[in-house]
Amino acid sequence: MREILTLQIGQCGNQIGAAFWENIIEEHGISAEGIYVGDNRNQVERANVYFSEARGNRYVPRVVAVDLEPGVLESIKESKYGRLFRPESMVSAQSGAGNNWAKGFYTEGAELLDDVLDNIRHDVEACDLLSGFQLCHSIGGGTGSGMGSLMLQKIREEYPDRMVSTFTVLPSQRASDTVVEPYNSVLTLHHLIENSDMTFCLDNEALSRICENSLKIKSPVHSDMNALVAKVMSGVTTSLRFPGQLNADLRKLAVNMVPFPRLHFMLTGIAPLTSATNISYRNITVPDLCQQMYDAQNMMVNIDPRHGRYLTCATMFRGKVSLKQCEDTIWNYTEKNSSAFIEWIPNSTQIAVCDVPPVGMDISATFLGNSTAIQETFYRVVEQFSKIFRRKAFMHWFTDEGMDEMEFTEAESNLNDLINEYKQYQEAGVDEEEYGVYEDDGAYEQDMGAADSSVYDGEPAAGEY
Repeated sequence: MREILTLQIGQCGNQIGAAFWENIIEEHGISAEGIYVGDNRNQVERANVYFSEARGNRYVPRVVAVDLEPGVLESIKESKYGRLFRPESMVSAQSGAGNNWAKGFYTEGAELLDDVLDNIRHDVEACDLLSGFQLCHSIGGGTGSGMGSLMLQKIREEYPDRMVSTFTVLPSQRASDTVVEPYNSVLTLHHLIENSDMTFCLDNEALSRICENSLKIKSPVHSDMNALVAKVMSGVTTSLRFPGQLNADLRKLAVNMVPFPRLHFMLTGIAPLTSATNISYRNITVPDLCQQMYDAQNMMVNIDPRHGRYLTCATMFRGKVSLKQCEDTIWNYTEKNSSAFIEWIPNSTQIAVCDVPPVGMDISATFLGNSTAIQETFYRVVEQFSKIFRRKAFMHWFTDEGMDEMEFTEAESNLNDLINEYKQYQEAGVDEEEYGVYEDDGAYEQDMGAADSSVYDGEPAAGEY
């Protein structure tokens, strides 16, 4: 089987991860003791994508959870599902990163790194065929950003041929809780651009908006938002875990979704999003799912996809749905909204269909979109970064840990380059004058022949090489 190893780093990463495991355990019919109690053999046929089997038919989550302070990991151990996790897979220090990227990357995080890498090696060696890693973290704090960057770098060095996907909580416009967030974010994005294969973007502002507007939760708390993230995380790998009509694993997703290696930042969304009181009054169909998936209000990042264009998309449908109906619905949508899609990438929407619906639903869908509109988020971060970096505010906290000022400049220019790349592809059309269009193959060959003859004409004379 193609196993996936989950890495949870920092407070946010571990809280998202805990919600994800609750979701996955329920889907696979596994009890809090790790014993299978479901009624459908499909549930455990491929459970080893996320679980390893221990003695006595016990399922153990394949995860390494890391934090530089023990609080969150202790609360996970004491939760309902705490006994499921292998105690050695939870690695913590006592100091904390104090919202400082440099502490996570250079000092506190680096001290903990060997223990973490040993744990990862232990889990990887126990796999038959590792598909890749999924990393959960946020980029505004210290551990998830600094140590997350360090982990990405080391995993890329040690396992260069495995997929690395990250579920990354980006800083949002209003819901910010630390003043050095722009520094941490820019430094982490610099590493994500270089070392991640796919980054699924999320932010708290968008998640709380979805909870309020679509799910009608008056004052959403973090557990409500984490439940949404967990559904996206499980939706991405559905077709690896359950039988279906059209499959999409991590590598297949990446090949279809990432047209240029640096442009691998995805918008995410799920459907149906309906409040508990309204669900009994609706009959949800595939067109309903499609409409909700592409709705700007339901994107899990606080940007408007209408300000950019889709390079590629992926839709994962679950439940008893017809493959033809899914394909027709998506095709009709892309035809009607053709201006929202880049015209020089035809058939840019990948479709996967899995027969097993989520718990308590008949059908559902997960959406991923590689849109040029994501540059808005990066632009916001860079703008905040340059305001405080210009005055060297708070810099001493980072340089005291052994950082160089050049690292900030390099990370900023890398992010600016990324924004410019997104702009370039958003505005690129099929420019016939630029590339030349040859109606007649013969004319093309004649041109090539003419070009060649000027370089090389006949046999070279002696000594003419």
